[in-house]
Amino acid sequence: MQVKWLEDLVVLAQTRSFTRAAELRHVTHPAFGRRIRALEEWAGTPLVQRGPGPVALTAAGDSLLQDARHLLQGLNQAHDALRGAAGREQQTLSLATGRTLARTLVADWLCRLQPELGQAEVLIRTRALADTTRLLERGEVDFMLTYHHPLLALQIPARQYSHLTLARDELVPVSQCDAGGAPLHAFAPGIASPTPYLAYADSLALGRLVQDHLAHHPQAPALRRVIECDSADALLEYALKGLGVAWLPVSLAAGALQEGRLGRVGDPRLSVRFEVRLYRAKRRLSDLAEQVWQRSESLL
Repeated sequence: MQVKWLEDLVVLAQTRSFTRAAELRHVTHPAFGRRIRALEEWAGTPLVQRGPGPVALTAAGDSLLQDARHLLQGLNQAHDALRGAAGREQQTLSLATGRTLARTLVADWLCRLQPELGQAEVLIRTRALADTTRLLERGEVDFMLTYHHPLLALQIPARQYSHLTLARDELVPVSQCDAGGAPLHAFAPGIASPTPYLAYADSLALGRLVQDHLAHHPQAPALRRVIECDSADALLEYALKGLGVAWLPVSLAAGALQEGRLGRVGDPRLSVRFEVRLYRAKRRLSDLAEQVWQRSESLL
């Protein structure tokens, strides 16, 4: 059964004329008649009383007419809803990233993209590194913004995905400064007890970077883990309170460092340099996403 046959029946019931109904359906009179007969064959019973005068429907035809009207109305409503959803999707940009990047780099990136974004809605999904990768691979987001470092060993095949390096940052060990501007905590060799350490949870990419870096560093200081947290923002606050040393992104701690509330601790070689990359699938994205990608390229 074809939907157009139900539409034919509705028009025939309205016009009560095969000739007029065929004109409105933009087919010849014989073709329209064949479609009505095909509908009757599908129904297994006559739907139209044929004879002189205006066309009338049989009882079965009247029953099917009511069902056809309801079905066609439902299909039209579903079609309108799908078109509306498609339109909204074209005006929506989705991004998977971590919480720290969402607060720092993403905010600046979105400001610079305002001409392209216009009235579009931006959906930001903050997840751990493995989860953001899965969202990208499943096609549930347009882009993934994440940290890149050889130690992270992200499994993102270059044949399927492209990337842009939007920024370069550095994880630096920092501590609250005392009244004289010196770090409250230090890694000096003469210090007997390990330095209190504000650590990232292992689930965070930043935590893996610091952990792997220290594990392979010949001058890694003695540390005593006093706090573990899955939020870089929280570790920043703990460091400002003097609770220990934290490895924080310069982009996050820049204000406190400039104001002298935080100070760098230890040898500069204890810092970890990394990139921030924007990933996308190589397949064609929405027009909005393609415009954002092109604009991001031009900003580099």
